This record gives sequence, structure tokens and C-alpha cells, in this order.
Amino acid sequence: MQNFTFHNPTRILFGAGQIGGLSREIPQGARVLLTYGGGSIKANGVYDQVRRALEGFDIIEFGGIEPNPLFETLMKGVELARREEVDFLLAVGGGSVLDGTKFMAAAIPWQGGNEWDIVHRRMPPKTALPLGAVLTLPATGSESNSYAVITRAATKEKMSFGSPLLFPRFSVLDPETTFSLPSRQVANGVVDAFAHVAEQYLTYPAGAPLQDRFAEGILRTLVEEGPRTLAEPRDYDARANVMWCATAALNGFIGAGVPQDWATHAIGHELTALHGLDHAQTLAIILPNLLWVQRVPKREKLLQFAERVWDIREGTEGSRIEKGIIATRAFFEAMGSPTHLSAYAVGEDRFGEIVERLQARRALPLGERRDITEEKVLEILALAR
Repeated sequence: MQNFTFHNPTRILFGAGQIGGLSREIPQGARVLLTYGGGSIKANGVYDQVRRALEGFDIIEFGGIEPNPLFETLMKGVELARREEVDFLLAVGGGSVLDGTKFMAAAIPWQGGNEWDIVHRRMPPKTALPLGAVLTLPATGSESNSYAVITRAATKEKMSFGSPLLFPRFSVLDPETTFSLPSRQVANGVVDAFAHVAEQYLTYPAGAPLQDRFAEGILRTLVEEGPRTLAEPRDYDARANVMWCATAALNGFIGAGVPQDWATHAIGHELTALHGLDHAQTLAIILPNLLWVQRVPKREKLLQFAERVWDIREGTEGSRIEKGIIATRAFFEAMGSPTHLSAYAVGEDRFGEIVERLQARRALPLGERRDITEEKVLEILALAR
């Protein structure tokens, strides 16, 4: 096992009715910037629950944070927060709202010049406003980690950044807030969580059996509970299990002391930036094809994955690996997430541009072994057509 430092300070309030305890988590007298997305929290009653819980607090609202949150939008919130002298941020929504709020937490007190440098140049903030979250869409794990992904419309860049200062102080996870989610968003959340685990687990053995077993437990739970969330939208236990899986997938625990890949995300971010696909849609497309291209260097973990997650124990090594990848693709498709670019009318004429953008950021080669070259990226995209 590799050396590591693990620290996760986020306090989790899990279960029905936990929104009612918000006032105990935010400092009394705080001026709170309430951030949210397109307004679904007003339709499903979450907004009213939050406002009731924060009665007596000074609340300033900033809505309209879009999926794949835009730097340009977020800077409007930064300017509002500076004007209103807010000192606490509360994100109410899914991963995009949380990610955008993390950027704002770093950017509001930023004195280093261009705020985009926080993301583009990964300049670490020296200070950040405290933030909390009420999660309504389990997917990204942003509710319990210190990372975020931001898009800049002007340059069509989608990039990640992070800082220990950006862990939420607390996150409320009430499965009932997810009951009204559209099936597409539910499917996206399951696929996103699955891919997060795969990026940390499907690499090579590192003498970390506990992390492996936790990762496999998350994957098997997603496979079992994911379809139930679609078939029975108000099944509390299914929603609760998927919500906790998404948090556990990226709160740092299963990635401690093990090699990590993240090539699927790097390629997927380019597809989102160029074509507007949902983040999880790109992961469903790229992951099975990347695993096939990388089936030799990932052989040991793919065999373990096939056996422990998919119960595939018979046949040659090659056939077991292939069946495991096929099962993964079939699971994504069963969740309603296509695994080919043709489903979104994305042609191969843009493949070269994706490679060029990765090269321009000096991101290549990718992968846990840094062996995913531009040729392999093109091979993965060709298989994904």
C-alpha cells in the first residue's frame, strides 16, 4: 500500500428530516448566501424546508447555477457575495451547485488577480469562506470532498481543482429530496458514482485489500440498488443506499493508498466541453471502451472485478475480462445511459480536436501508469463511436 494522509472533516447529517437541523450547523448571526440551480428545489419543496430551517438568518439568494457550472455565471455570484458581505455559503442542489459554490468560496476572498487562475493554473487559495450543503442529487461526491469541476464558456474549458479549504463543513443527505428527480438524473448519478469507484479501483494491485473490498461493495450495491431507484422512485431504502454509495465513492477513503486512473474523466470532460453532454453520459461512453483498450495493463484488477462484482469465475482470463466489461456496458445501458457516441450524434471528425486539447494542457499521457497516449485516446474514441 502506498503512503497516504487521510482527513475528511465534513460532518454528514444523513436521513429524512435532517434539513430541519440546519440552524445548528451554521454560526448564529451569519450572513448566508443560499445557492441553487434552475429552481427544482422550489418545485419539490426543498427550498421551503431550507428557508423554514433558517428562519431568523440573514439570507441572500443566488440561483441559476447550471449543470457543468460556468465560471461566467459563478462570478456574478462572487460579485453579489462581495457586495452583500456574506460570510457563509449554503449550496442546495446537486454536484454542479456544490462545485460552483466551492469555486465561489475560494473566489470571494481571492486577492491573487484573475479568479480563473484558481482553476486554470490551480493556484491554491490562501483562504476560503466556509460552506455547507444540502444534497438533492447524489452523483459527484462533492458533498464530502474538497474538489470541484468548473467550465469556462469563453474558452470551452472544463477543469478540476481542489483545496483542503473547500471541504463542506457539513452536508445534509436526505434521500427523500431525490424522490422527484427525473430518471435521466437518477441514472446519471448511479453511473457517475460507479465511474468514480472504477477510476480508483480498476488500476493495478497495491496491497490494499480493504480499499478493494470497500470499492467492490459500493459497485455491487450500485448494481443492485440502481435499477430499483428507477423502477420504484419512492423506495426510500434504494434511494438512501445509492445516495450513500455516491458519497463513499469519492470521499477519499477508497482512494487512500492506491493508484488512481482518472483518464475516463479527462476524456469525458472534453466531450462535455465540446458537445454539451452530461458528465455521466460521457463516463458511460468512455469507461467500457477505455477498459477494453487497457485490458492488458489492468488485467489483474479486471479479473478481480469480473469475479467479485459480476460473479464471473469460469472461462479463460481473456473471456472473463471481456464478460466483465460487457456486463459493465450492459448495466449502463439498463440504467438508460447509452454507451456509444452515435446516440448523441457525435462524429469522429472531432476526435483529433479532443486529443489536441489534452495536449495543449499537457495532460497526456493519461492513466495510473501514464501509458494512455494520444494514439490510445483515439483508439478509445473510435471504439466509442
